[in-house]
Amino acid sequence: MQYPSRVKIVDVAPRDGLQNEKQPVPAEVKIELVHRLQDAGLKEIEVTSFVSPKWVPQMADAAQVMVGIERRPGVRYSVLTPNMKGFEAALASRPHEIVVFGAASEAFSRRNINCSIAESIERFAPVVSAAREHGIHVRGAISVAVGCPYEGEVSPANVELVARLMKDIGVQRVGVADTIGVGTPLKVQRALEAALKHYDLDDVSGHFHDTYGQALGNTLAALQMGVWQYDTSCAGLGGCPYAKGATGNVATEDVVYMLHGMGIATGIDLDQLVDAGRYISDYLRRPPNSRAATAILNKRQG
Repeated sequence: MQYPSRVKIVDVAPRDGLQNEKQPVPAEVKIELVHRLQDAGLKEIEVTSFVSPKWVPQMADAAQVMVGIERRPGVRYSVLTPNMKGFEAALASRPHEIVVFGAASEAFSRRNINCSIAESIERFAPVVSAAREHGIHVRGAISVAVGCPYEGEVSPANVELVARLMKDIGVQRVGVADTIGVGTPLKVQRALEAALKHYDLDDVSGHFHDTYGQALGNTLAALQMGVWQYDTSCAGLGGCPYAKGATGNVATEDVVYMLHGMGIATGIDLDQLVDAGRYISDYLRRPPNSRAATAILNKRQG
């Protein structure tokens, strides 16, 4: 089987990982986390989200965080911009990439942003257009691409629809996201195949949550298709708001450990990555939610 020889990882811990944390995390801690991630060799970091502080208070310091980062050559910093107001606010902070998102489930779209899938994509059209005019890359996330908390199983046809609509408005790369972590390998492959009907292999990424312990298996299934870009979260940060007590994003440490064990290059130093995860976990006063990090930290104490 021909696996990719190299994988690109986008660490989403500073944004997706921290946004649901109840306790406020100060801007300087978020900035330090970004610095530690880039010290570990991460070349793609999803830093923050330019959203209304009323809805996501944890991201109220988005501009402060972006200004405070010591930027490294060769590192790309992305931000989530759900609307034109968010994009205009983000513009001053010079992101390399913006992220927009559309659900593959009508029920999820209506419950979360109060409009249909088609309407949500229409809202993003001016954001995508403005970003590209400014030379900013645009990534789209297809959320609940495998299962939805309201509809149950999501059809690959829905994923294909969202991918096509995103392609039509100029989104350059799409991430197929198992937002609630219910996916299993064959279902994930079908969702990725649906996106690949409209995007090249180099423009599709995987974003898997580990709610049911399937994220590494799903990553392996995507690797078998040649998918070489993934969103992961240092220390497994990020809860799943639709599944009580469930874990969220797959831990970057676990994915990197697996990839390195398969001889797949990432450019990431696993020991420094574990240190970054321990730093933010210590601040949050809980152990890292990563099996690899736990094993490595225990071994160090041994």
